[in-house]
Amino acid sequence: METPKSYTKIFIVLLIVLVVCFFLNICLGSVSIPFKDVVAAILEDNSTKSSWQHIIINYRIPKAVTALLVGSGLGISGLLMQTLFRNPLAGPYVLGLSSGASLGVAIVILGSSLFGGAFSALLLTKWSLVIASSIGSFLVLLAVILVSIKVKDTMAILIIGLMFASVTAAIVNMLSYFSTAEQLQRYVFWSFGSLGNLSWNELLILSVIYLIGLILTIFSIKSLNALLLGDHYAKSLGLNIKKARFIIIVATSCLAGSITAFAGPIAFIGLAVPHLTKLIFDTSNHRILVPAVLFSGSILMLICDSIAQLPTSEYTLPINAVTSLVGAPVIIWLLMRKKKMFV
Repeated sequence: METPKSYTKIFIVLLIVLVVCFFLNICLGSVSIPFKDVVAAILEDNSTKSSWQHIIINYRIPKAVTALLVGSGLGISGLLMQTLFRNPLAGPYVLGLSSGASLGVAIVILGSSLFGGAFSALLLTKWSLVIASSIGSFLVLLAVILVSIKVKDTMAILIIGLMFASVTAAIVNMLSYFSTAEQLQRYVFWSFGSLGNLSWNELLILSVIYLIGLILTIFSIKSLNALLLGDHYAKSLGLNIKKARFIIIVATSCLAGSITAFAGPIAFIGLAVPHLTKLIFDTSNHRILVPAVLFSGSILMLICDSIAQLPTSEYTLPINAVTSLVGAPVIIWLLMRKKKMFV
């Protein structure tokens, strides 16, 4: 297998591109801020405008850091799912986590009229949506874990995850049917996804859960490499399939579940990034792919967010729309490139 040393130059280039994209993301927006003022604000130099300093410290840096966590987290989640199910079209939400989160939020937003009064207003706070999304994802995760313990076939877990997604989507549709236009609009806005709504405290909570998922992923690298060879060969190497599968599912849930709870469902990044990374690095070794996907996902998310901001304009595009416009053509191109998939 290849060693990370043989890819040092590519990693250095990706790191440089990541730093450039990070600072470019902070500079761009409805108010264009010069690079020197961005650096001055970060260094707490009072020579920059106080309004610019407030924008940079309290809005743009948290948003850029959120983009790093979202891009890398979803990219790694997608890699884990594609390896576990040995399916190039598996994504971070294939287990139904996004659907569970959507159901939790739908119950709060679309079903809020059922509670009435002050309690209804309390339910529609920002933290209530995060908690509802987290509970929805956790319940689906719990169901998938119970299934993974009972079921031997990995593909059966994939199918059951899709069934969970179908059931939750049906419930959301029924709630939507009986909801008001205002409730539907609020739910649709949540489904667009957003990177710019997190405070530093919320970002800290997201970072902690993200790190737990990342640590579990690092511990699973050996298992992931073994699973590429098939379950039978992995067993012959002494791998405990059920334990490895359990850890991979929990890692994916920590990453994708927490990101959905705080930023909403972000499409295509988890599906496109692993393929793009494999194209650049031309390897299947997860010792290389995991850090590579982390860099690539962060870069792609920062680029998408910079586009979504519509620099010098007061308007901001939904981040989900931009990631879909970028991700969908990539997936189509990859499918067309792999001619053997059509034979």
